[in-house]
Amino acid sequence: MPSVMVEPLSAVSAVLKPVIVSVPAPVGGAPPLRTMPSTPLSLPGACAPAAATERVAPAGTSRLRVARCALHFWEEPPISGEAGSGAIFFTGCPLRCVFCQNHGISQEGFGLEVSCERLAAMMLELEAQGALNINLVTPLHFAPQVKLAVRAARAAGMSLPVVCNTSGYETEEVVSLMSDVVDVWLTDFKYASRELAGRLSHAADYPLVAERALLRMLAGLRGRGGRRLGEDGRMLQGVIVRHLVMPGQTDDSLRVLDRVWALGGNELDLSVMNQYTPNERCRREGGDLGRAVTDEEYERVLDHADDLGFERLWWQQGGTVSESFVPAFDATGVRGAELGRQDVGQDGGSHE
Repeated sequence: MPSVMVEPLSAVSAVLKPVIVSVPAPVGGAPPLRTMPSTPLSLPGACAPAAATERVAPAGTSRLRVARCALHFWEEPPISGEAGSGAIFFTGCPLRCVFCQNHGISQEGFGLEVSCERLAAMMLELEAQGALNINLVTPLHFAPQVKLAVRAARAAGMSLPVVCNTSGYETEEVVSLMSDVVDVWLTDFKYASRELAGRLSHAADYPLVAERALLRMLAGLRGRGGRRLGEDGRMLQGVIVRHLVMPGQTDDSLRVLDRVWALGGNELDLSVMNQYTPNERCRREGGDLGRAVTDEEYERVLDHADDLGFERLWWQQGGTVSESFVPAFDATGVRGAELGRQDVGQDGGSHE
């Protein structure tokens, strides 16, 4: 799964590094903004999806599964702001991270099977609820069906930008397929080390795959005129790269930032997170993965981001280690009416 923010976010500074503080998300109105498997396409090879069960579709089928569809307040401020991002959490993930907080949907297969028509209707429902965007969380193992649903929703009047929230472990082919319907890429860049990627996510080729995917995302963004914000501060087009600092692995974090800077520099927004929370397995096994990131580790990574020259840098402030803000994966918002089948398959381009 991508590194879904697990605590409410709010930018309280408009300087180079807007501070993300851990405070309750508003539930009322939305004042102006301030500055988280199956496809006919190939998947990255080092970490193929686990064998199918009765609850999760195997690779190569078209069985969409969704675990949650609701407003989500816990992303970077240009994504969720104070009105909330319209998040649709898909079942499955191409990675098998040992520290995953969302293992119920990423690895255990929780989710309900839905049609493309129902997925398109969810997008319209989220817009009606006041969402700032449609936030597709780990969707690309269903890429052809998701693209069809986005086009259908747009043909039926959905006008929000579409965010693709991904682990970064995606093929160039899939990124290219989605580039005309995705407006904002919210992508992880987890590791620079093959050894670390293999040990923690069972995907030793992650650094190379993520690099190639990010280059393709940037190429698509450049082809559409680059980064763009709305008058209210929401991101309409762009690429945000997330990096979760891991305990005991700050040297690798520095190499990740070096690589991201070399690939895109200030064409990218950077979000550096300290929210690593040991899951039950990691607590049981102990070692570095059984503890939180220290302030010293986190500050070292932030200082390096400053030294490199990142101008749009998001960070987290205060104690963010908690499981209490992980969304309830209980099929909220998944059941409901379908968009008329005649609407699915109609052309619908990118958000303007």
